[in-house]
Amino acid sequence: MEKKAYNGIGVMSGTSLDGLDLAWCDFTENTNGRWSYSIREAVTIPYSESWKEKLRTSMELSAFEYALLDVRLGEYIGDCINRWLQGREHPQFIASHGHTVFHRPDLHLTTQIGHGASIAARTGILTICDFRTTDVALGGQGAPLVPIGDELLFGDYDACLNLGGFSNISFRKAGQRISFDVAPCNMALNLVASTVGMEYDQDGMLARRGQIIPSLLEELNHLDYYRQQAPKSLGKEWFESTFLPILGKHISKDRPEDLLRTLTEHLAMMIAGGVPDEAATMLTTGGGALNCYLIERLRQHTNAQVILPDIEVIQYKEALIFAFLGLLRLCNRNNCLKSVTGSEQDNCGGAIYA
Repeated sequence: MEKKAYNGIGVMSGTSLDGLDLAWCDFTENTNGRWSYSIREAVTIPYSESWKEKLRTSMELSAFEYALLDVRLGEYIGDCINRWLQGREHPQFIASHGHTVFHRPDLHLTTQIGHGASIAARTGILTICDFRTTDVALGGQGAPLVPIGDELLFGDYDACLNLGGFSNISFRKAGQRISFDVAPCNMALNLVASTVGMEYDQDGMLARRGQIIPSLLEELNHLDYYRQQAPKSLGKEWFESTFLPILGKHISKDRPEDLLRTLTEHLAMMIAGGVPDEAATMLTTGGGALNCYLIERLRQHTNAQVILPDIEVIQYKEALIFAFLGLLRLCNRNNCLKSVTGSEQDNCGGAIYA
């Protein structure tokens, strides 16, 4: 039997608003059913200030303005892909996560803008999008979605940690994949960095100079969410209604370096608390993996070996896995695990536009 080979572009737009991550990936299914991958090429296209503002305020739009932004973002994603591919062969498919605006699985609601039909129309490439709604309709959290990729592409590690706008972790327990959002990550750190005109605290240098604010650390560490059992997930709504009011009380009166130091310690403690005791190795990716000080503090709080892969995997693992989710959808295989999301059943999510 021959190996089955596929290639497609994964598109990711995260809550930290860094930009569009595009990863052109190759996947091979071996005769033993195991998958291998490679990232052929990847790029991040930063959002302009105009786009950042549109996405940042998308929850406040009228129904018409929201629907229009959905279409415009899809057209923009398609145009970005066209410019990136100019003069070259086309991949077999595009798999786009879109940009999450509302995430309320308790109401059976989750929305990601970035119109898949517009991407397909602009590029002429079959496009898969809207990966979360099937799982939410089945009673699941619709998140995290990455664990199926952790299971099939990165299963040699005992745990996989992603440090993005939110931090999330996945691992095997009692023969099944478990995963959940742990805590805010870059969303909180970048917000404090912005108060001194920085997009982010590079290498955690500002945090390293700060002192812990005991009262803030205590209040954050005792948020109800951290005592909830998985499956569970976080969204911007929770950050703004629960986390931000606590942080906001200190932004006006405490030094930014002290806030960042305290947030870093909080994150390291909460993440370490989510790592299973038996985990010896933990693959760590996402923009937060480049924050040297955060990684130092995490290593102080966990016994697991925190493993940083090559820079391409650190930056583009989520885009890689969304390409893989799209491929599984095209193959009519489950790409969302009930053990992770709490759904009624494993399911195959994603809308296809040709």
